[in-house]
Amino acid sequence: MDSDNLLGRFLRARRGLVQPEEQGVPVTGHRRVAGLRREEVATLAGLSTDYYIRLEQGRERSPSVQVVDALARALLLDDDATAHLHQLARPVPGRSRKTARRQRVSPVLLRMMNTWTGTPAVILGRCMDVLAHNPLGGALFAGHTYSGDLMRLVFLDPDARDFYPDWDRVAANTVGGLREAAGTDYDDPRLIELVGELSLKSEAFRRLWSRHDIRQKRRETKRFRHPVVGELTLDYETLTINSAPGQQLVVYQAEPGGPSDHALSLLGSLAATQTAHGADSVQRDIGTGD
Repeated sequence: MDSDNLLGRFLRARRGLVQPEEQGVPVTGHRRVAGLRREEVATLAGLSTDYYIRLEQGRERSPSVQVVDALARALLLDDDATAHLHQLARPVPGRSRKTARRQRVSPVLLRMMNTWTGTPAVILGRCMDVLAHNPLGGALFAGHTYSGDLMRLVFLDPDARDFYPDWDRVAANTVGGLREAAGTDYDDPRLIELVGELSLKSEAFRRLWSRHDIRQKRRETKRFRHPVVGELTLDYETLTINSAPGQQLVVYQAEPGGPSDHALSLLGSLAATQTAHGADSVQRDIGTGD
């Protein structure tokens, strides 16, 4: 994965998504490019066309904060994408590496998660892999080919579109979340491997990855069609783990007393029964981090 001109590739991708009409740009004659032309972005941002072209080509790599904000307005970027654009314009120097950094999950956090008997919880790594989960979190995602890897679950698992009734929205948010989590760290060997595999095997992933959408994982409501307990509508909250940069704790909850709450209770009872019969404990440390 070429990480030499991340800023330029982001600008090219994002201007291709903006329709001229959205920015009040007159459309006359045949347009050979999708979205905005380079000179149109430059005009909207108050820049010279030559300077903007140098930005896209990687010949200018240090735009000011004011220029970045102007480009964000011209490209109609939301807050997450604007923050990412600033990050690309001012990347934090990092050491080059050829081996994956090992991610370790705190034993204290694992013990705390295991006390949440009625609340599914999972810990995600940089590439949306499940580093650990409590029993109910494991039961929520159990039964799939890629239960321990949310990116591959969404795009490669044969059950994905049934498991996620709102698959299109989940797919877009998942890819945007991966880009946000990666930041400017495109030299991570595990990220290179993941993007390469998904690009070869999934046309939907290739299309979404090329958009350069950014979606910070926060609070949202998600629907699941669980193979054992049926339909679930769960709210989730995503928390960053300050002691382990790059890791995220995702906690799910159902509306108290509602159908999903009862289904979640049933799932918890089944998971507890399996554990009591000697099933594998549903907490894992995959060992891919620092």
